[in-house]
Amino acid sequence: MSPVLLSLAALCWGAVSPEPTIQCDSEPGPSPEWMVRHTLTPGDLRDLQVEPVKSSAAMEDYSILMNVSWRLRADASIRLLKATKICVTGKGDHQSYSCVRCNYTEAFQTQSRPSGGRWTFSYIGFPVEPNTLYFIGAHNIPNANMNEDPPSMSVNFTSAGCLDHIMKYKKKCIEAGSLWDPDITACKKNETTVEVNFTTSPLGNKYMALIQNNINQPPTRASVVIPVTGESEGAVVQLTPYFHTCGNDCIRRKGTVVLCPQTGRSILGGWLPLFLSALLVATWVLVVVIYLMWKHERTKKASFPTTTLLPLIKVLVVYPSEICFHHTVCYFTEFLQNHCRSEVILEEWQKKKIAEMGPVQWLTTQKKAVDKVIFLLSNDVSSSCDNTCGQREGSQHESSQDLFPLAFNLFCSDLRSQTPLHKYMVVYFRDADTKDEYSALSVCPKYHLMRDAAAFCTELRVKQPGSGGKRLTACFL
Repeated sequence: MSPVLLSLAALCWGAVSPEPTIQCDSEPGPSPEWMVRHTLTPGDLRDLQVEPVKSSAAMEDYSILMNVSWRLRADASIRLLKATKICVTGKGDHQSYSCVRCNYTEAFQTQSRPSGGRWTFSYIGFPVEPNTLYFIGAHNIPNANMNEDPPSMSVNFTSAGCLDHIMKYKKKCIEAGSLWDPDITACKKNETTVEVNFTTSPLGNKYMALIQNNINQPPTRASVVIPVTGESEGAVVQLTPYFHTCGNDCIRRKGTVVLCPQTGRSILGGWLPLFLSALLVATWVLVVVIYLMWKHERTKKASFPTTTLLPLIKVLVVYPSEICFHHTVCYFTEFLQNHCRSEVILEEWQKKKIAEMGPVQWLTTQKKAVDKVIFLLSNDVSSSCDNTCGQREGSQHESSQDLFPLAFNLFCSDLRSQTPLHKYMVVYFRDADTKDEYSALSVCPKYHLMRDAAAFCTELRVKQPGSGGKRLTACFL
């Protein structure tokens, strides 16, 4: 058969053959192969490593086991390898010794894995205790004959204490307080005392922080004051618990002494009287301000008894031509709108309608539509108006029509027809008698502003019918 065919046959056989695995069992004594003499034996291991791993045997208990891994040497002697034996000796609080034999399920046909890389195996099963020194030895089987150098490899491994991130989950470490976080804070109160604060544990109620302190409460913050001598800032505080599960061998915790911050009670104690005094003064001032505002509003309502809920009063204001429009008429109109809640009609503002309807028709229409007709009179002369505010453009002086005589004649016609005159009123801005030509207006209510402002606003809203009063024979202009 040609070499090429032989090579292909070897490759095909290797491809279908399964890879070796291990089956491990305890073997405390010597291996049977040690009693038999072998012509050839496998070489020693290439590498041996150990690390702890966490394995949960139950939900409430964690087991920390040893992960032993090894690599085989890539040489021809691997074809003779049948098993690898691992022995572990522990030296700590308790001595321990155990061995495990791991048999290979298949014979090795190649010096390395078909997929590449060296043959590597691992075993997890040796228990690990905290703070213990372990000696781990491993050798291949069949081992060397008597009086020959045994091919073996050994490593040392020291397990971590209970504060290690893996070892703290071991049941023994949990009972010793590995999961307890006391959150120690210590501060210097003065030259002779240090205050130590920490969180207690449900595992026990006895602690020592330089002095012994018995605490019978459930997990909570505890505080002890310790007398000291000399400088204490920066010193180390050691807290020793005494749990029933570990007695005097529980895990000790440490903290550093810093200066105690000022408490809120002492700071507030100095400022509290001043703060209360300022609050009392501010409250008193606020009450006074509210009372004055209330009194001012009440006085204002008494002077001008109006309310925003009252309906608007429609008022027609007529005035003789000698009255200053800007100084007198506009001021009186603003007073009616702001204080008497009135809708004011002035001929000055409706010149276009007057031109369309005619003055007599416009006056007649307005007299029927309005609630009150006010004759605004004044004892001011025209010169005062001209000098004070100037004649307005389009004023009564320049107008071709003067509506005041027409309005007065309409008033006189109401007197003759016995029409109720309750809608007519006369207003002065100064004390003055009704002029002879306006004497017919003396039967109307007469008011002097601003002296009679309150009474005027009250009368403005009265709509009761009344008698026409005495008849006047001189009622013309």
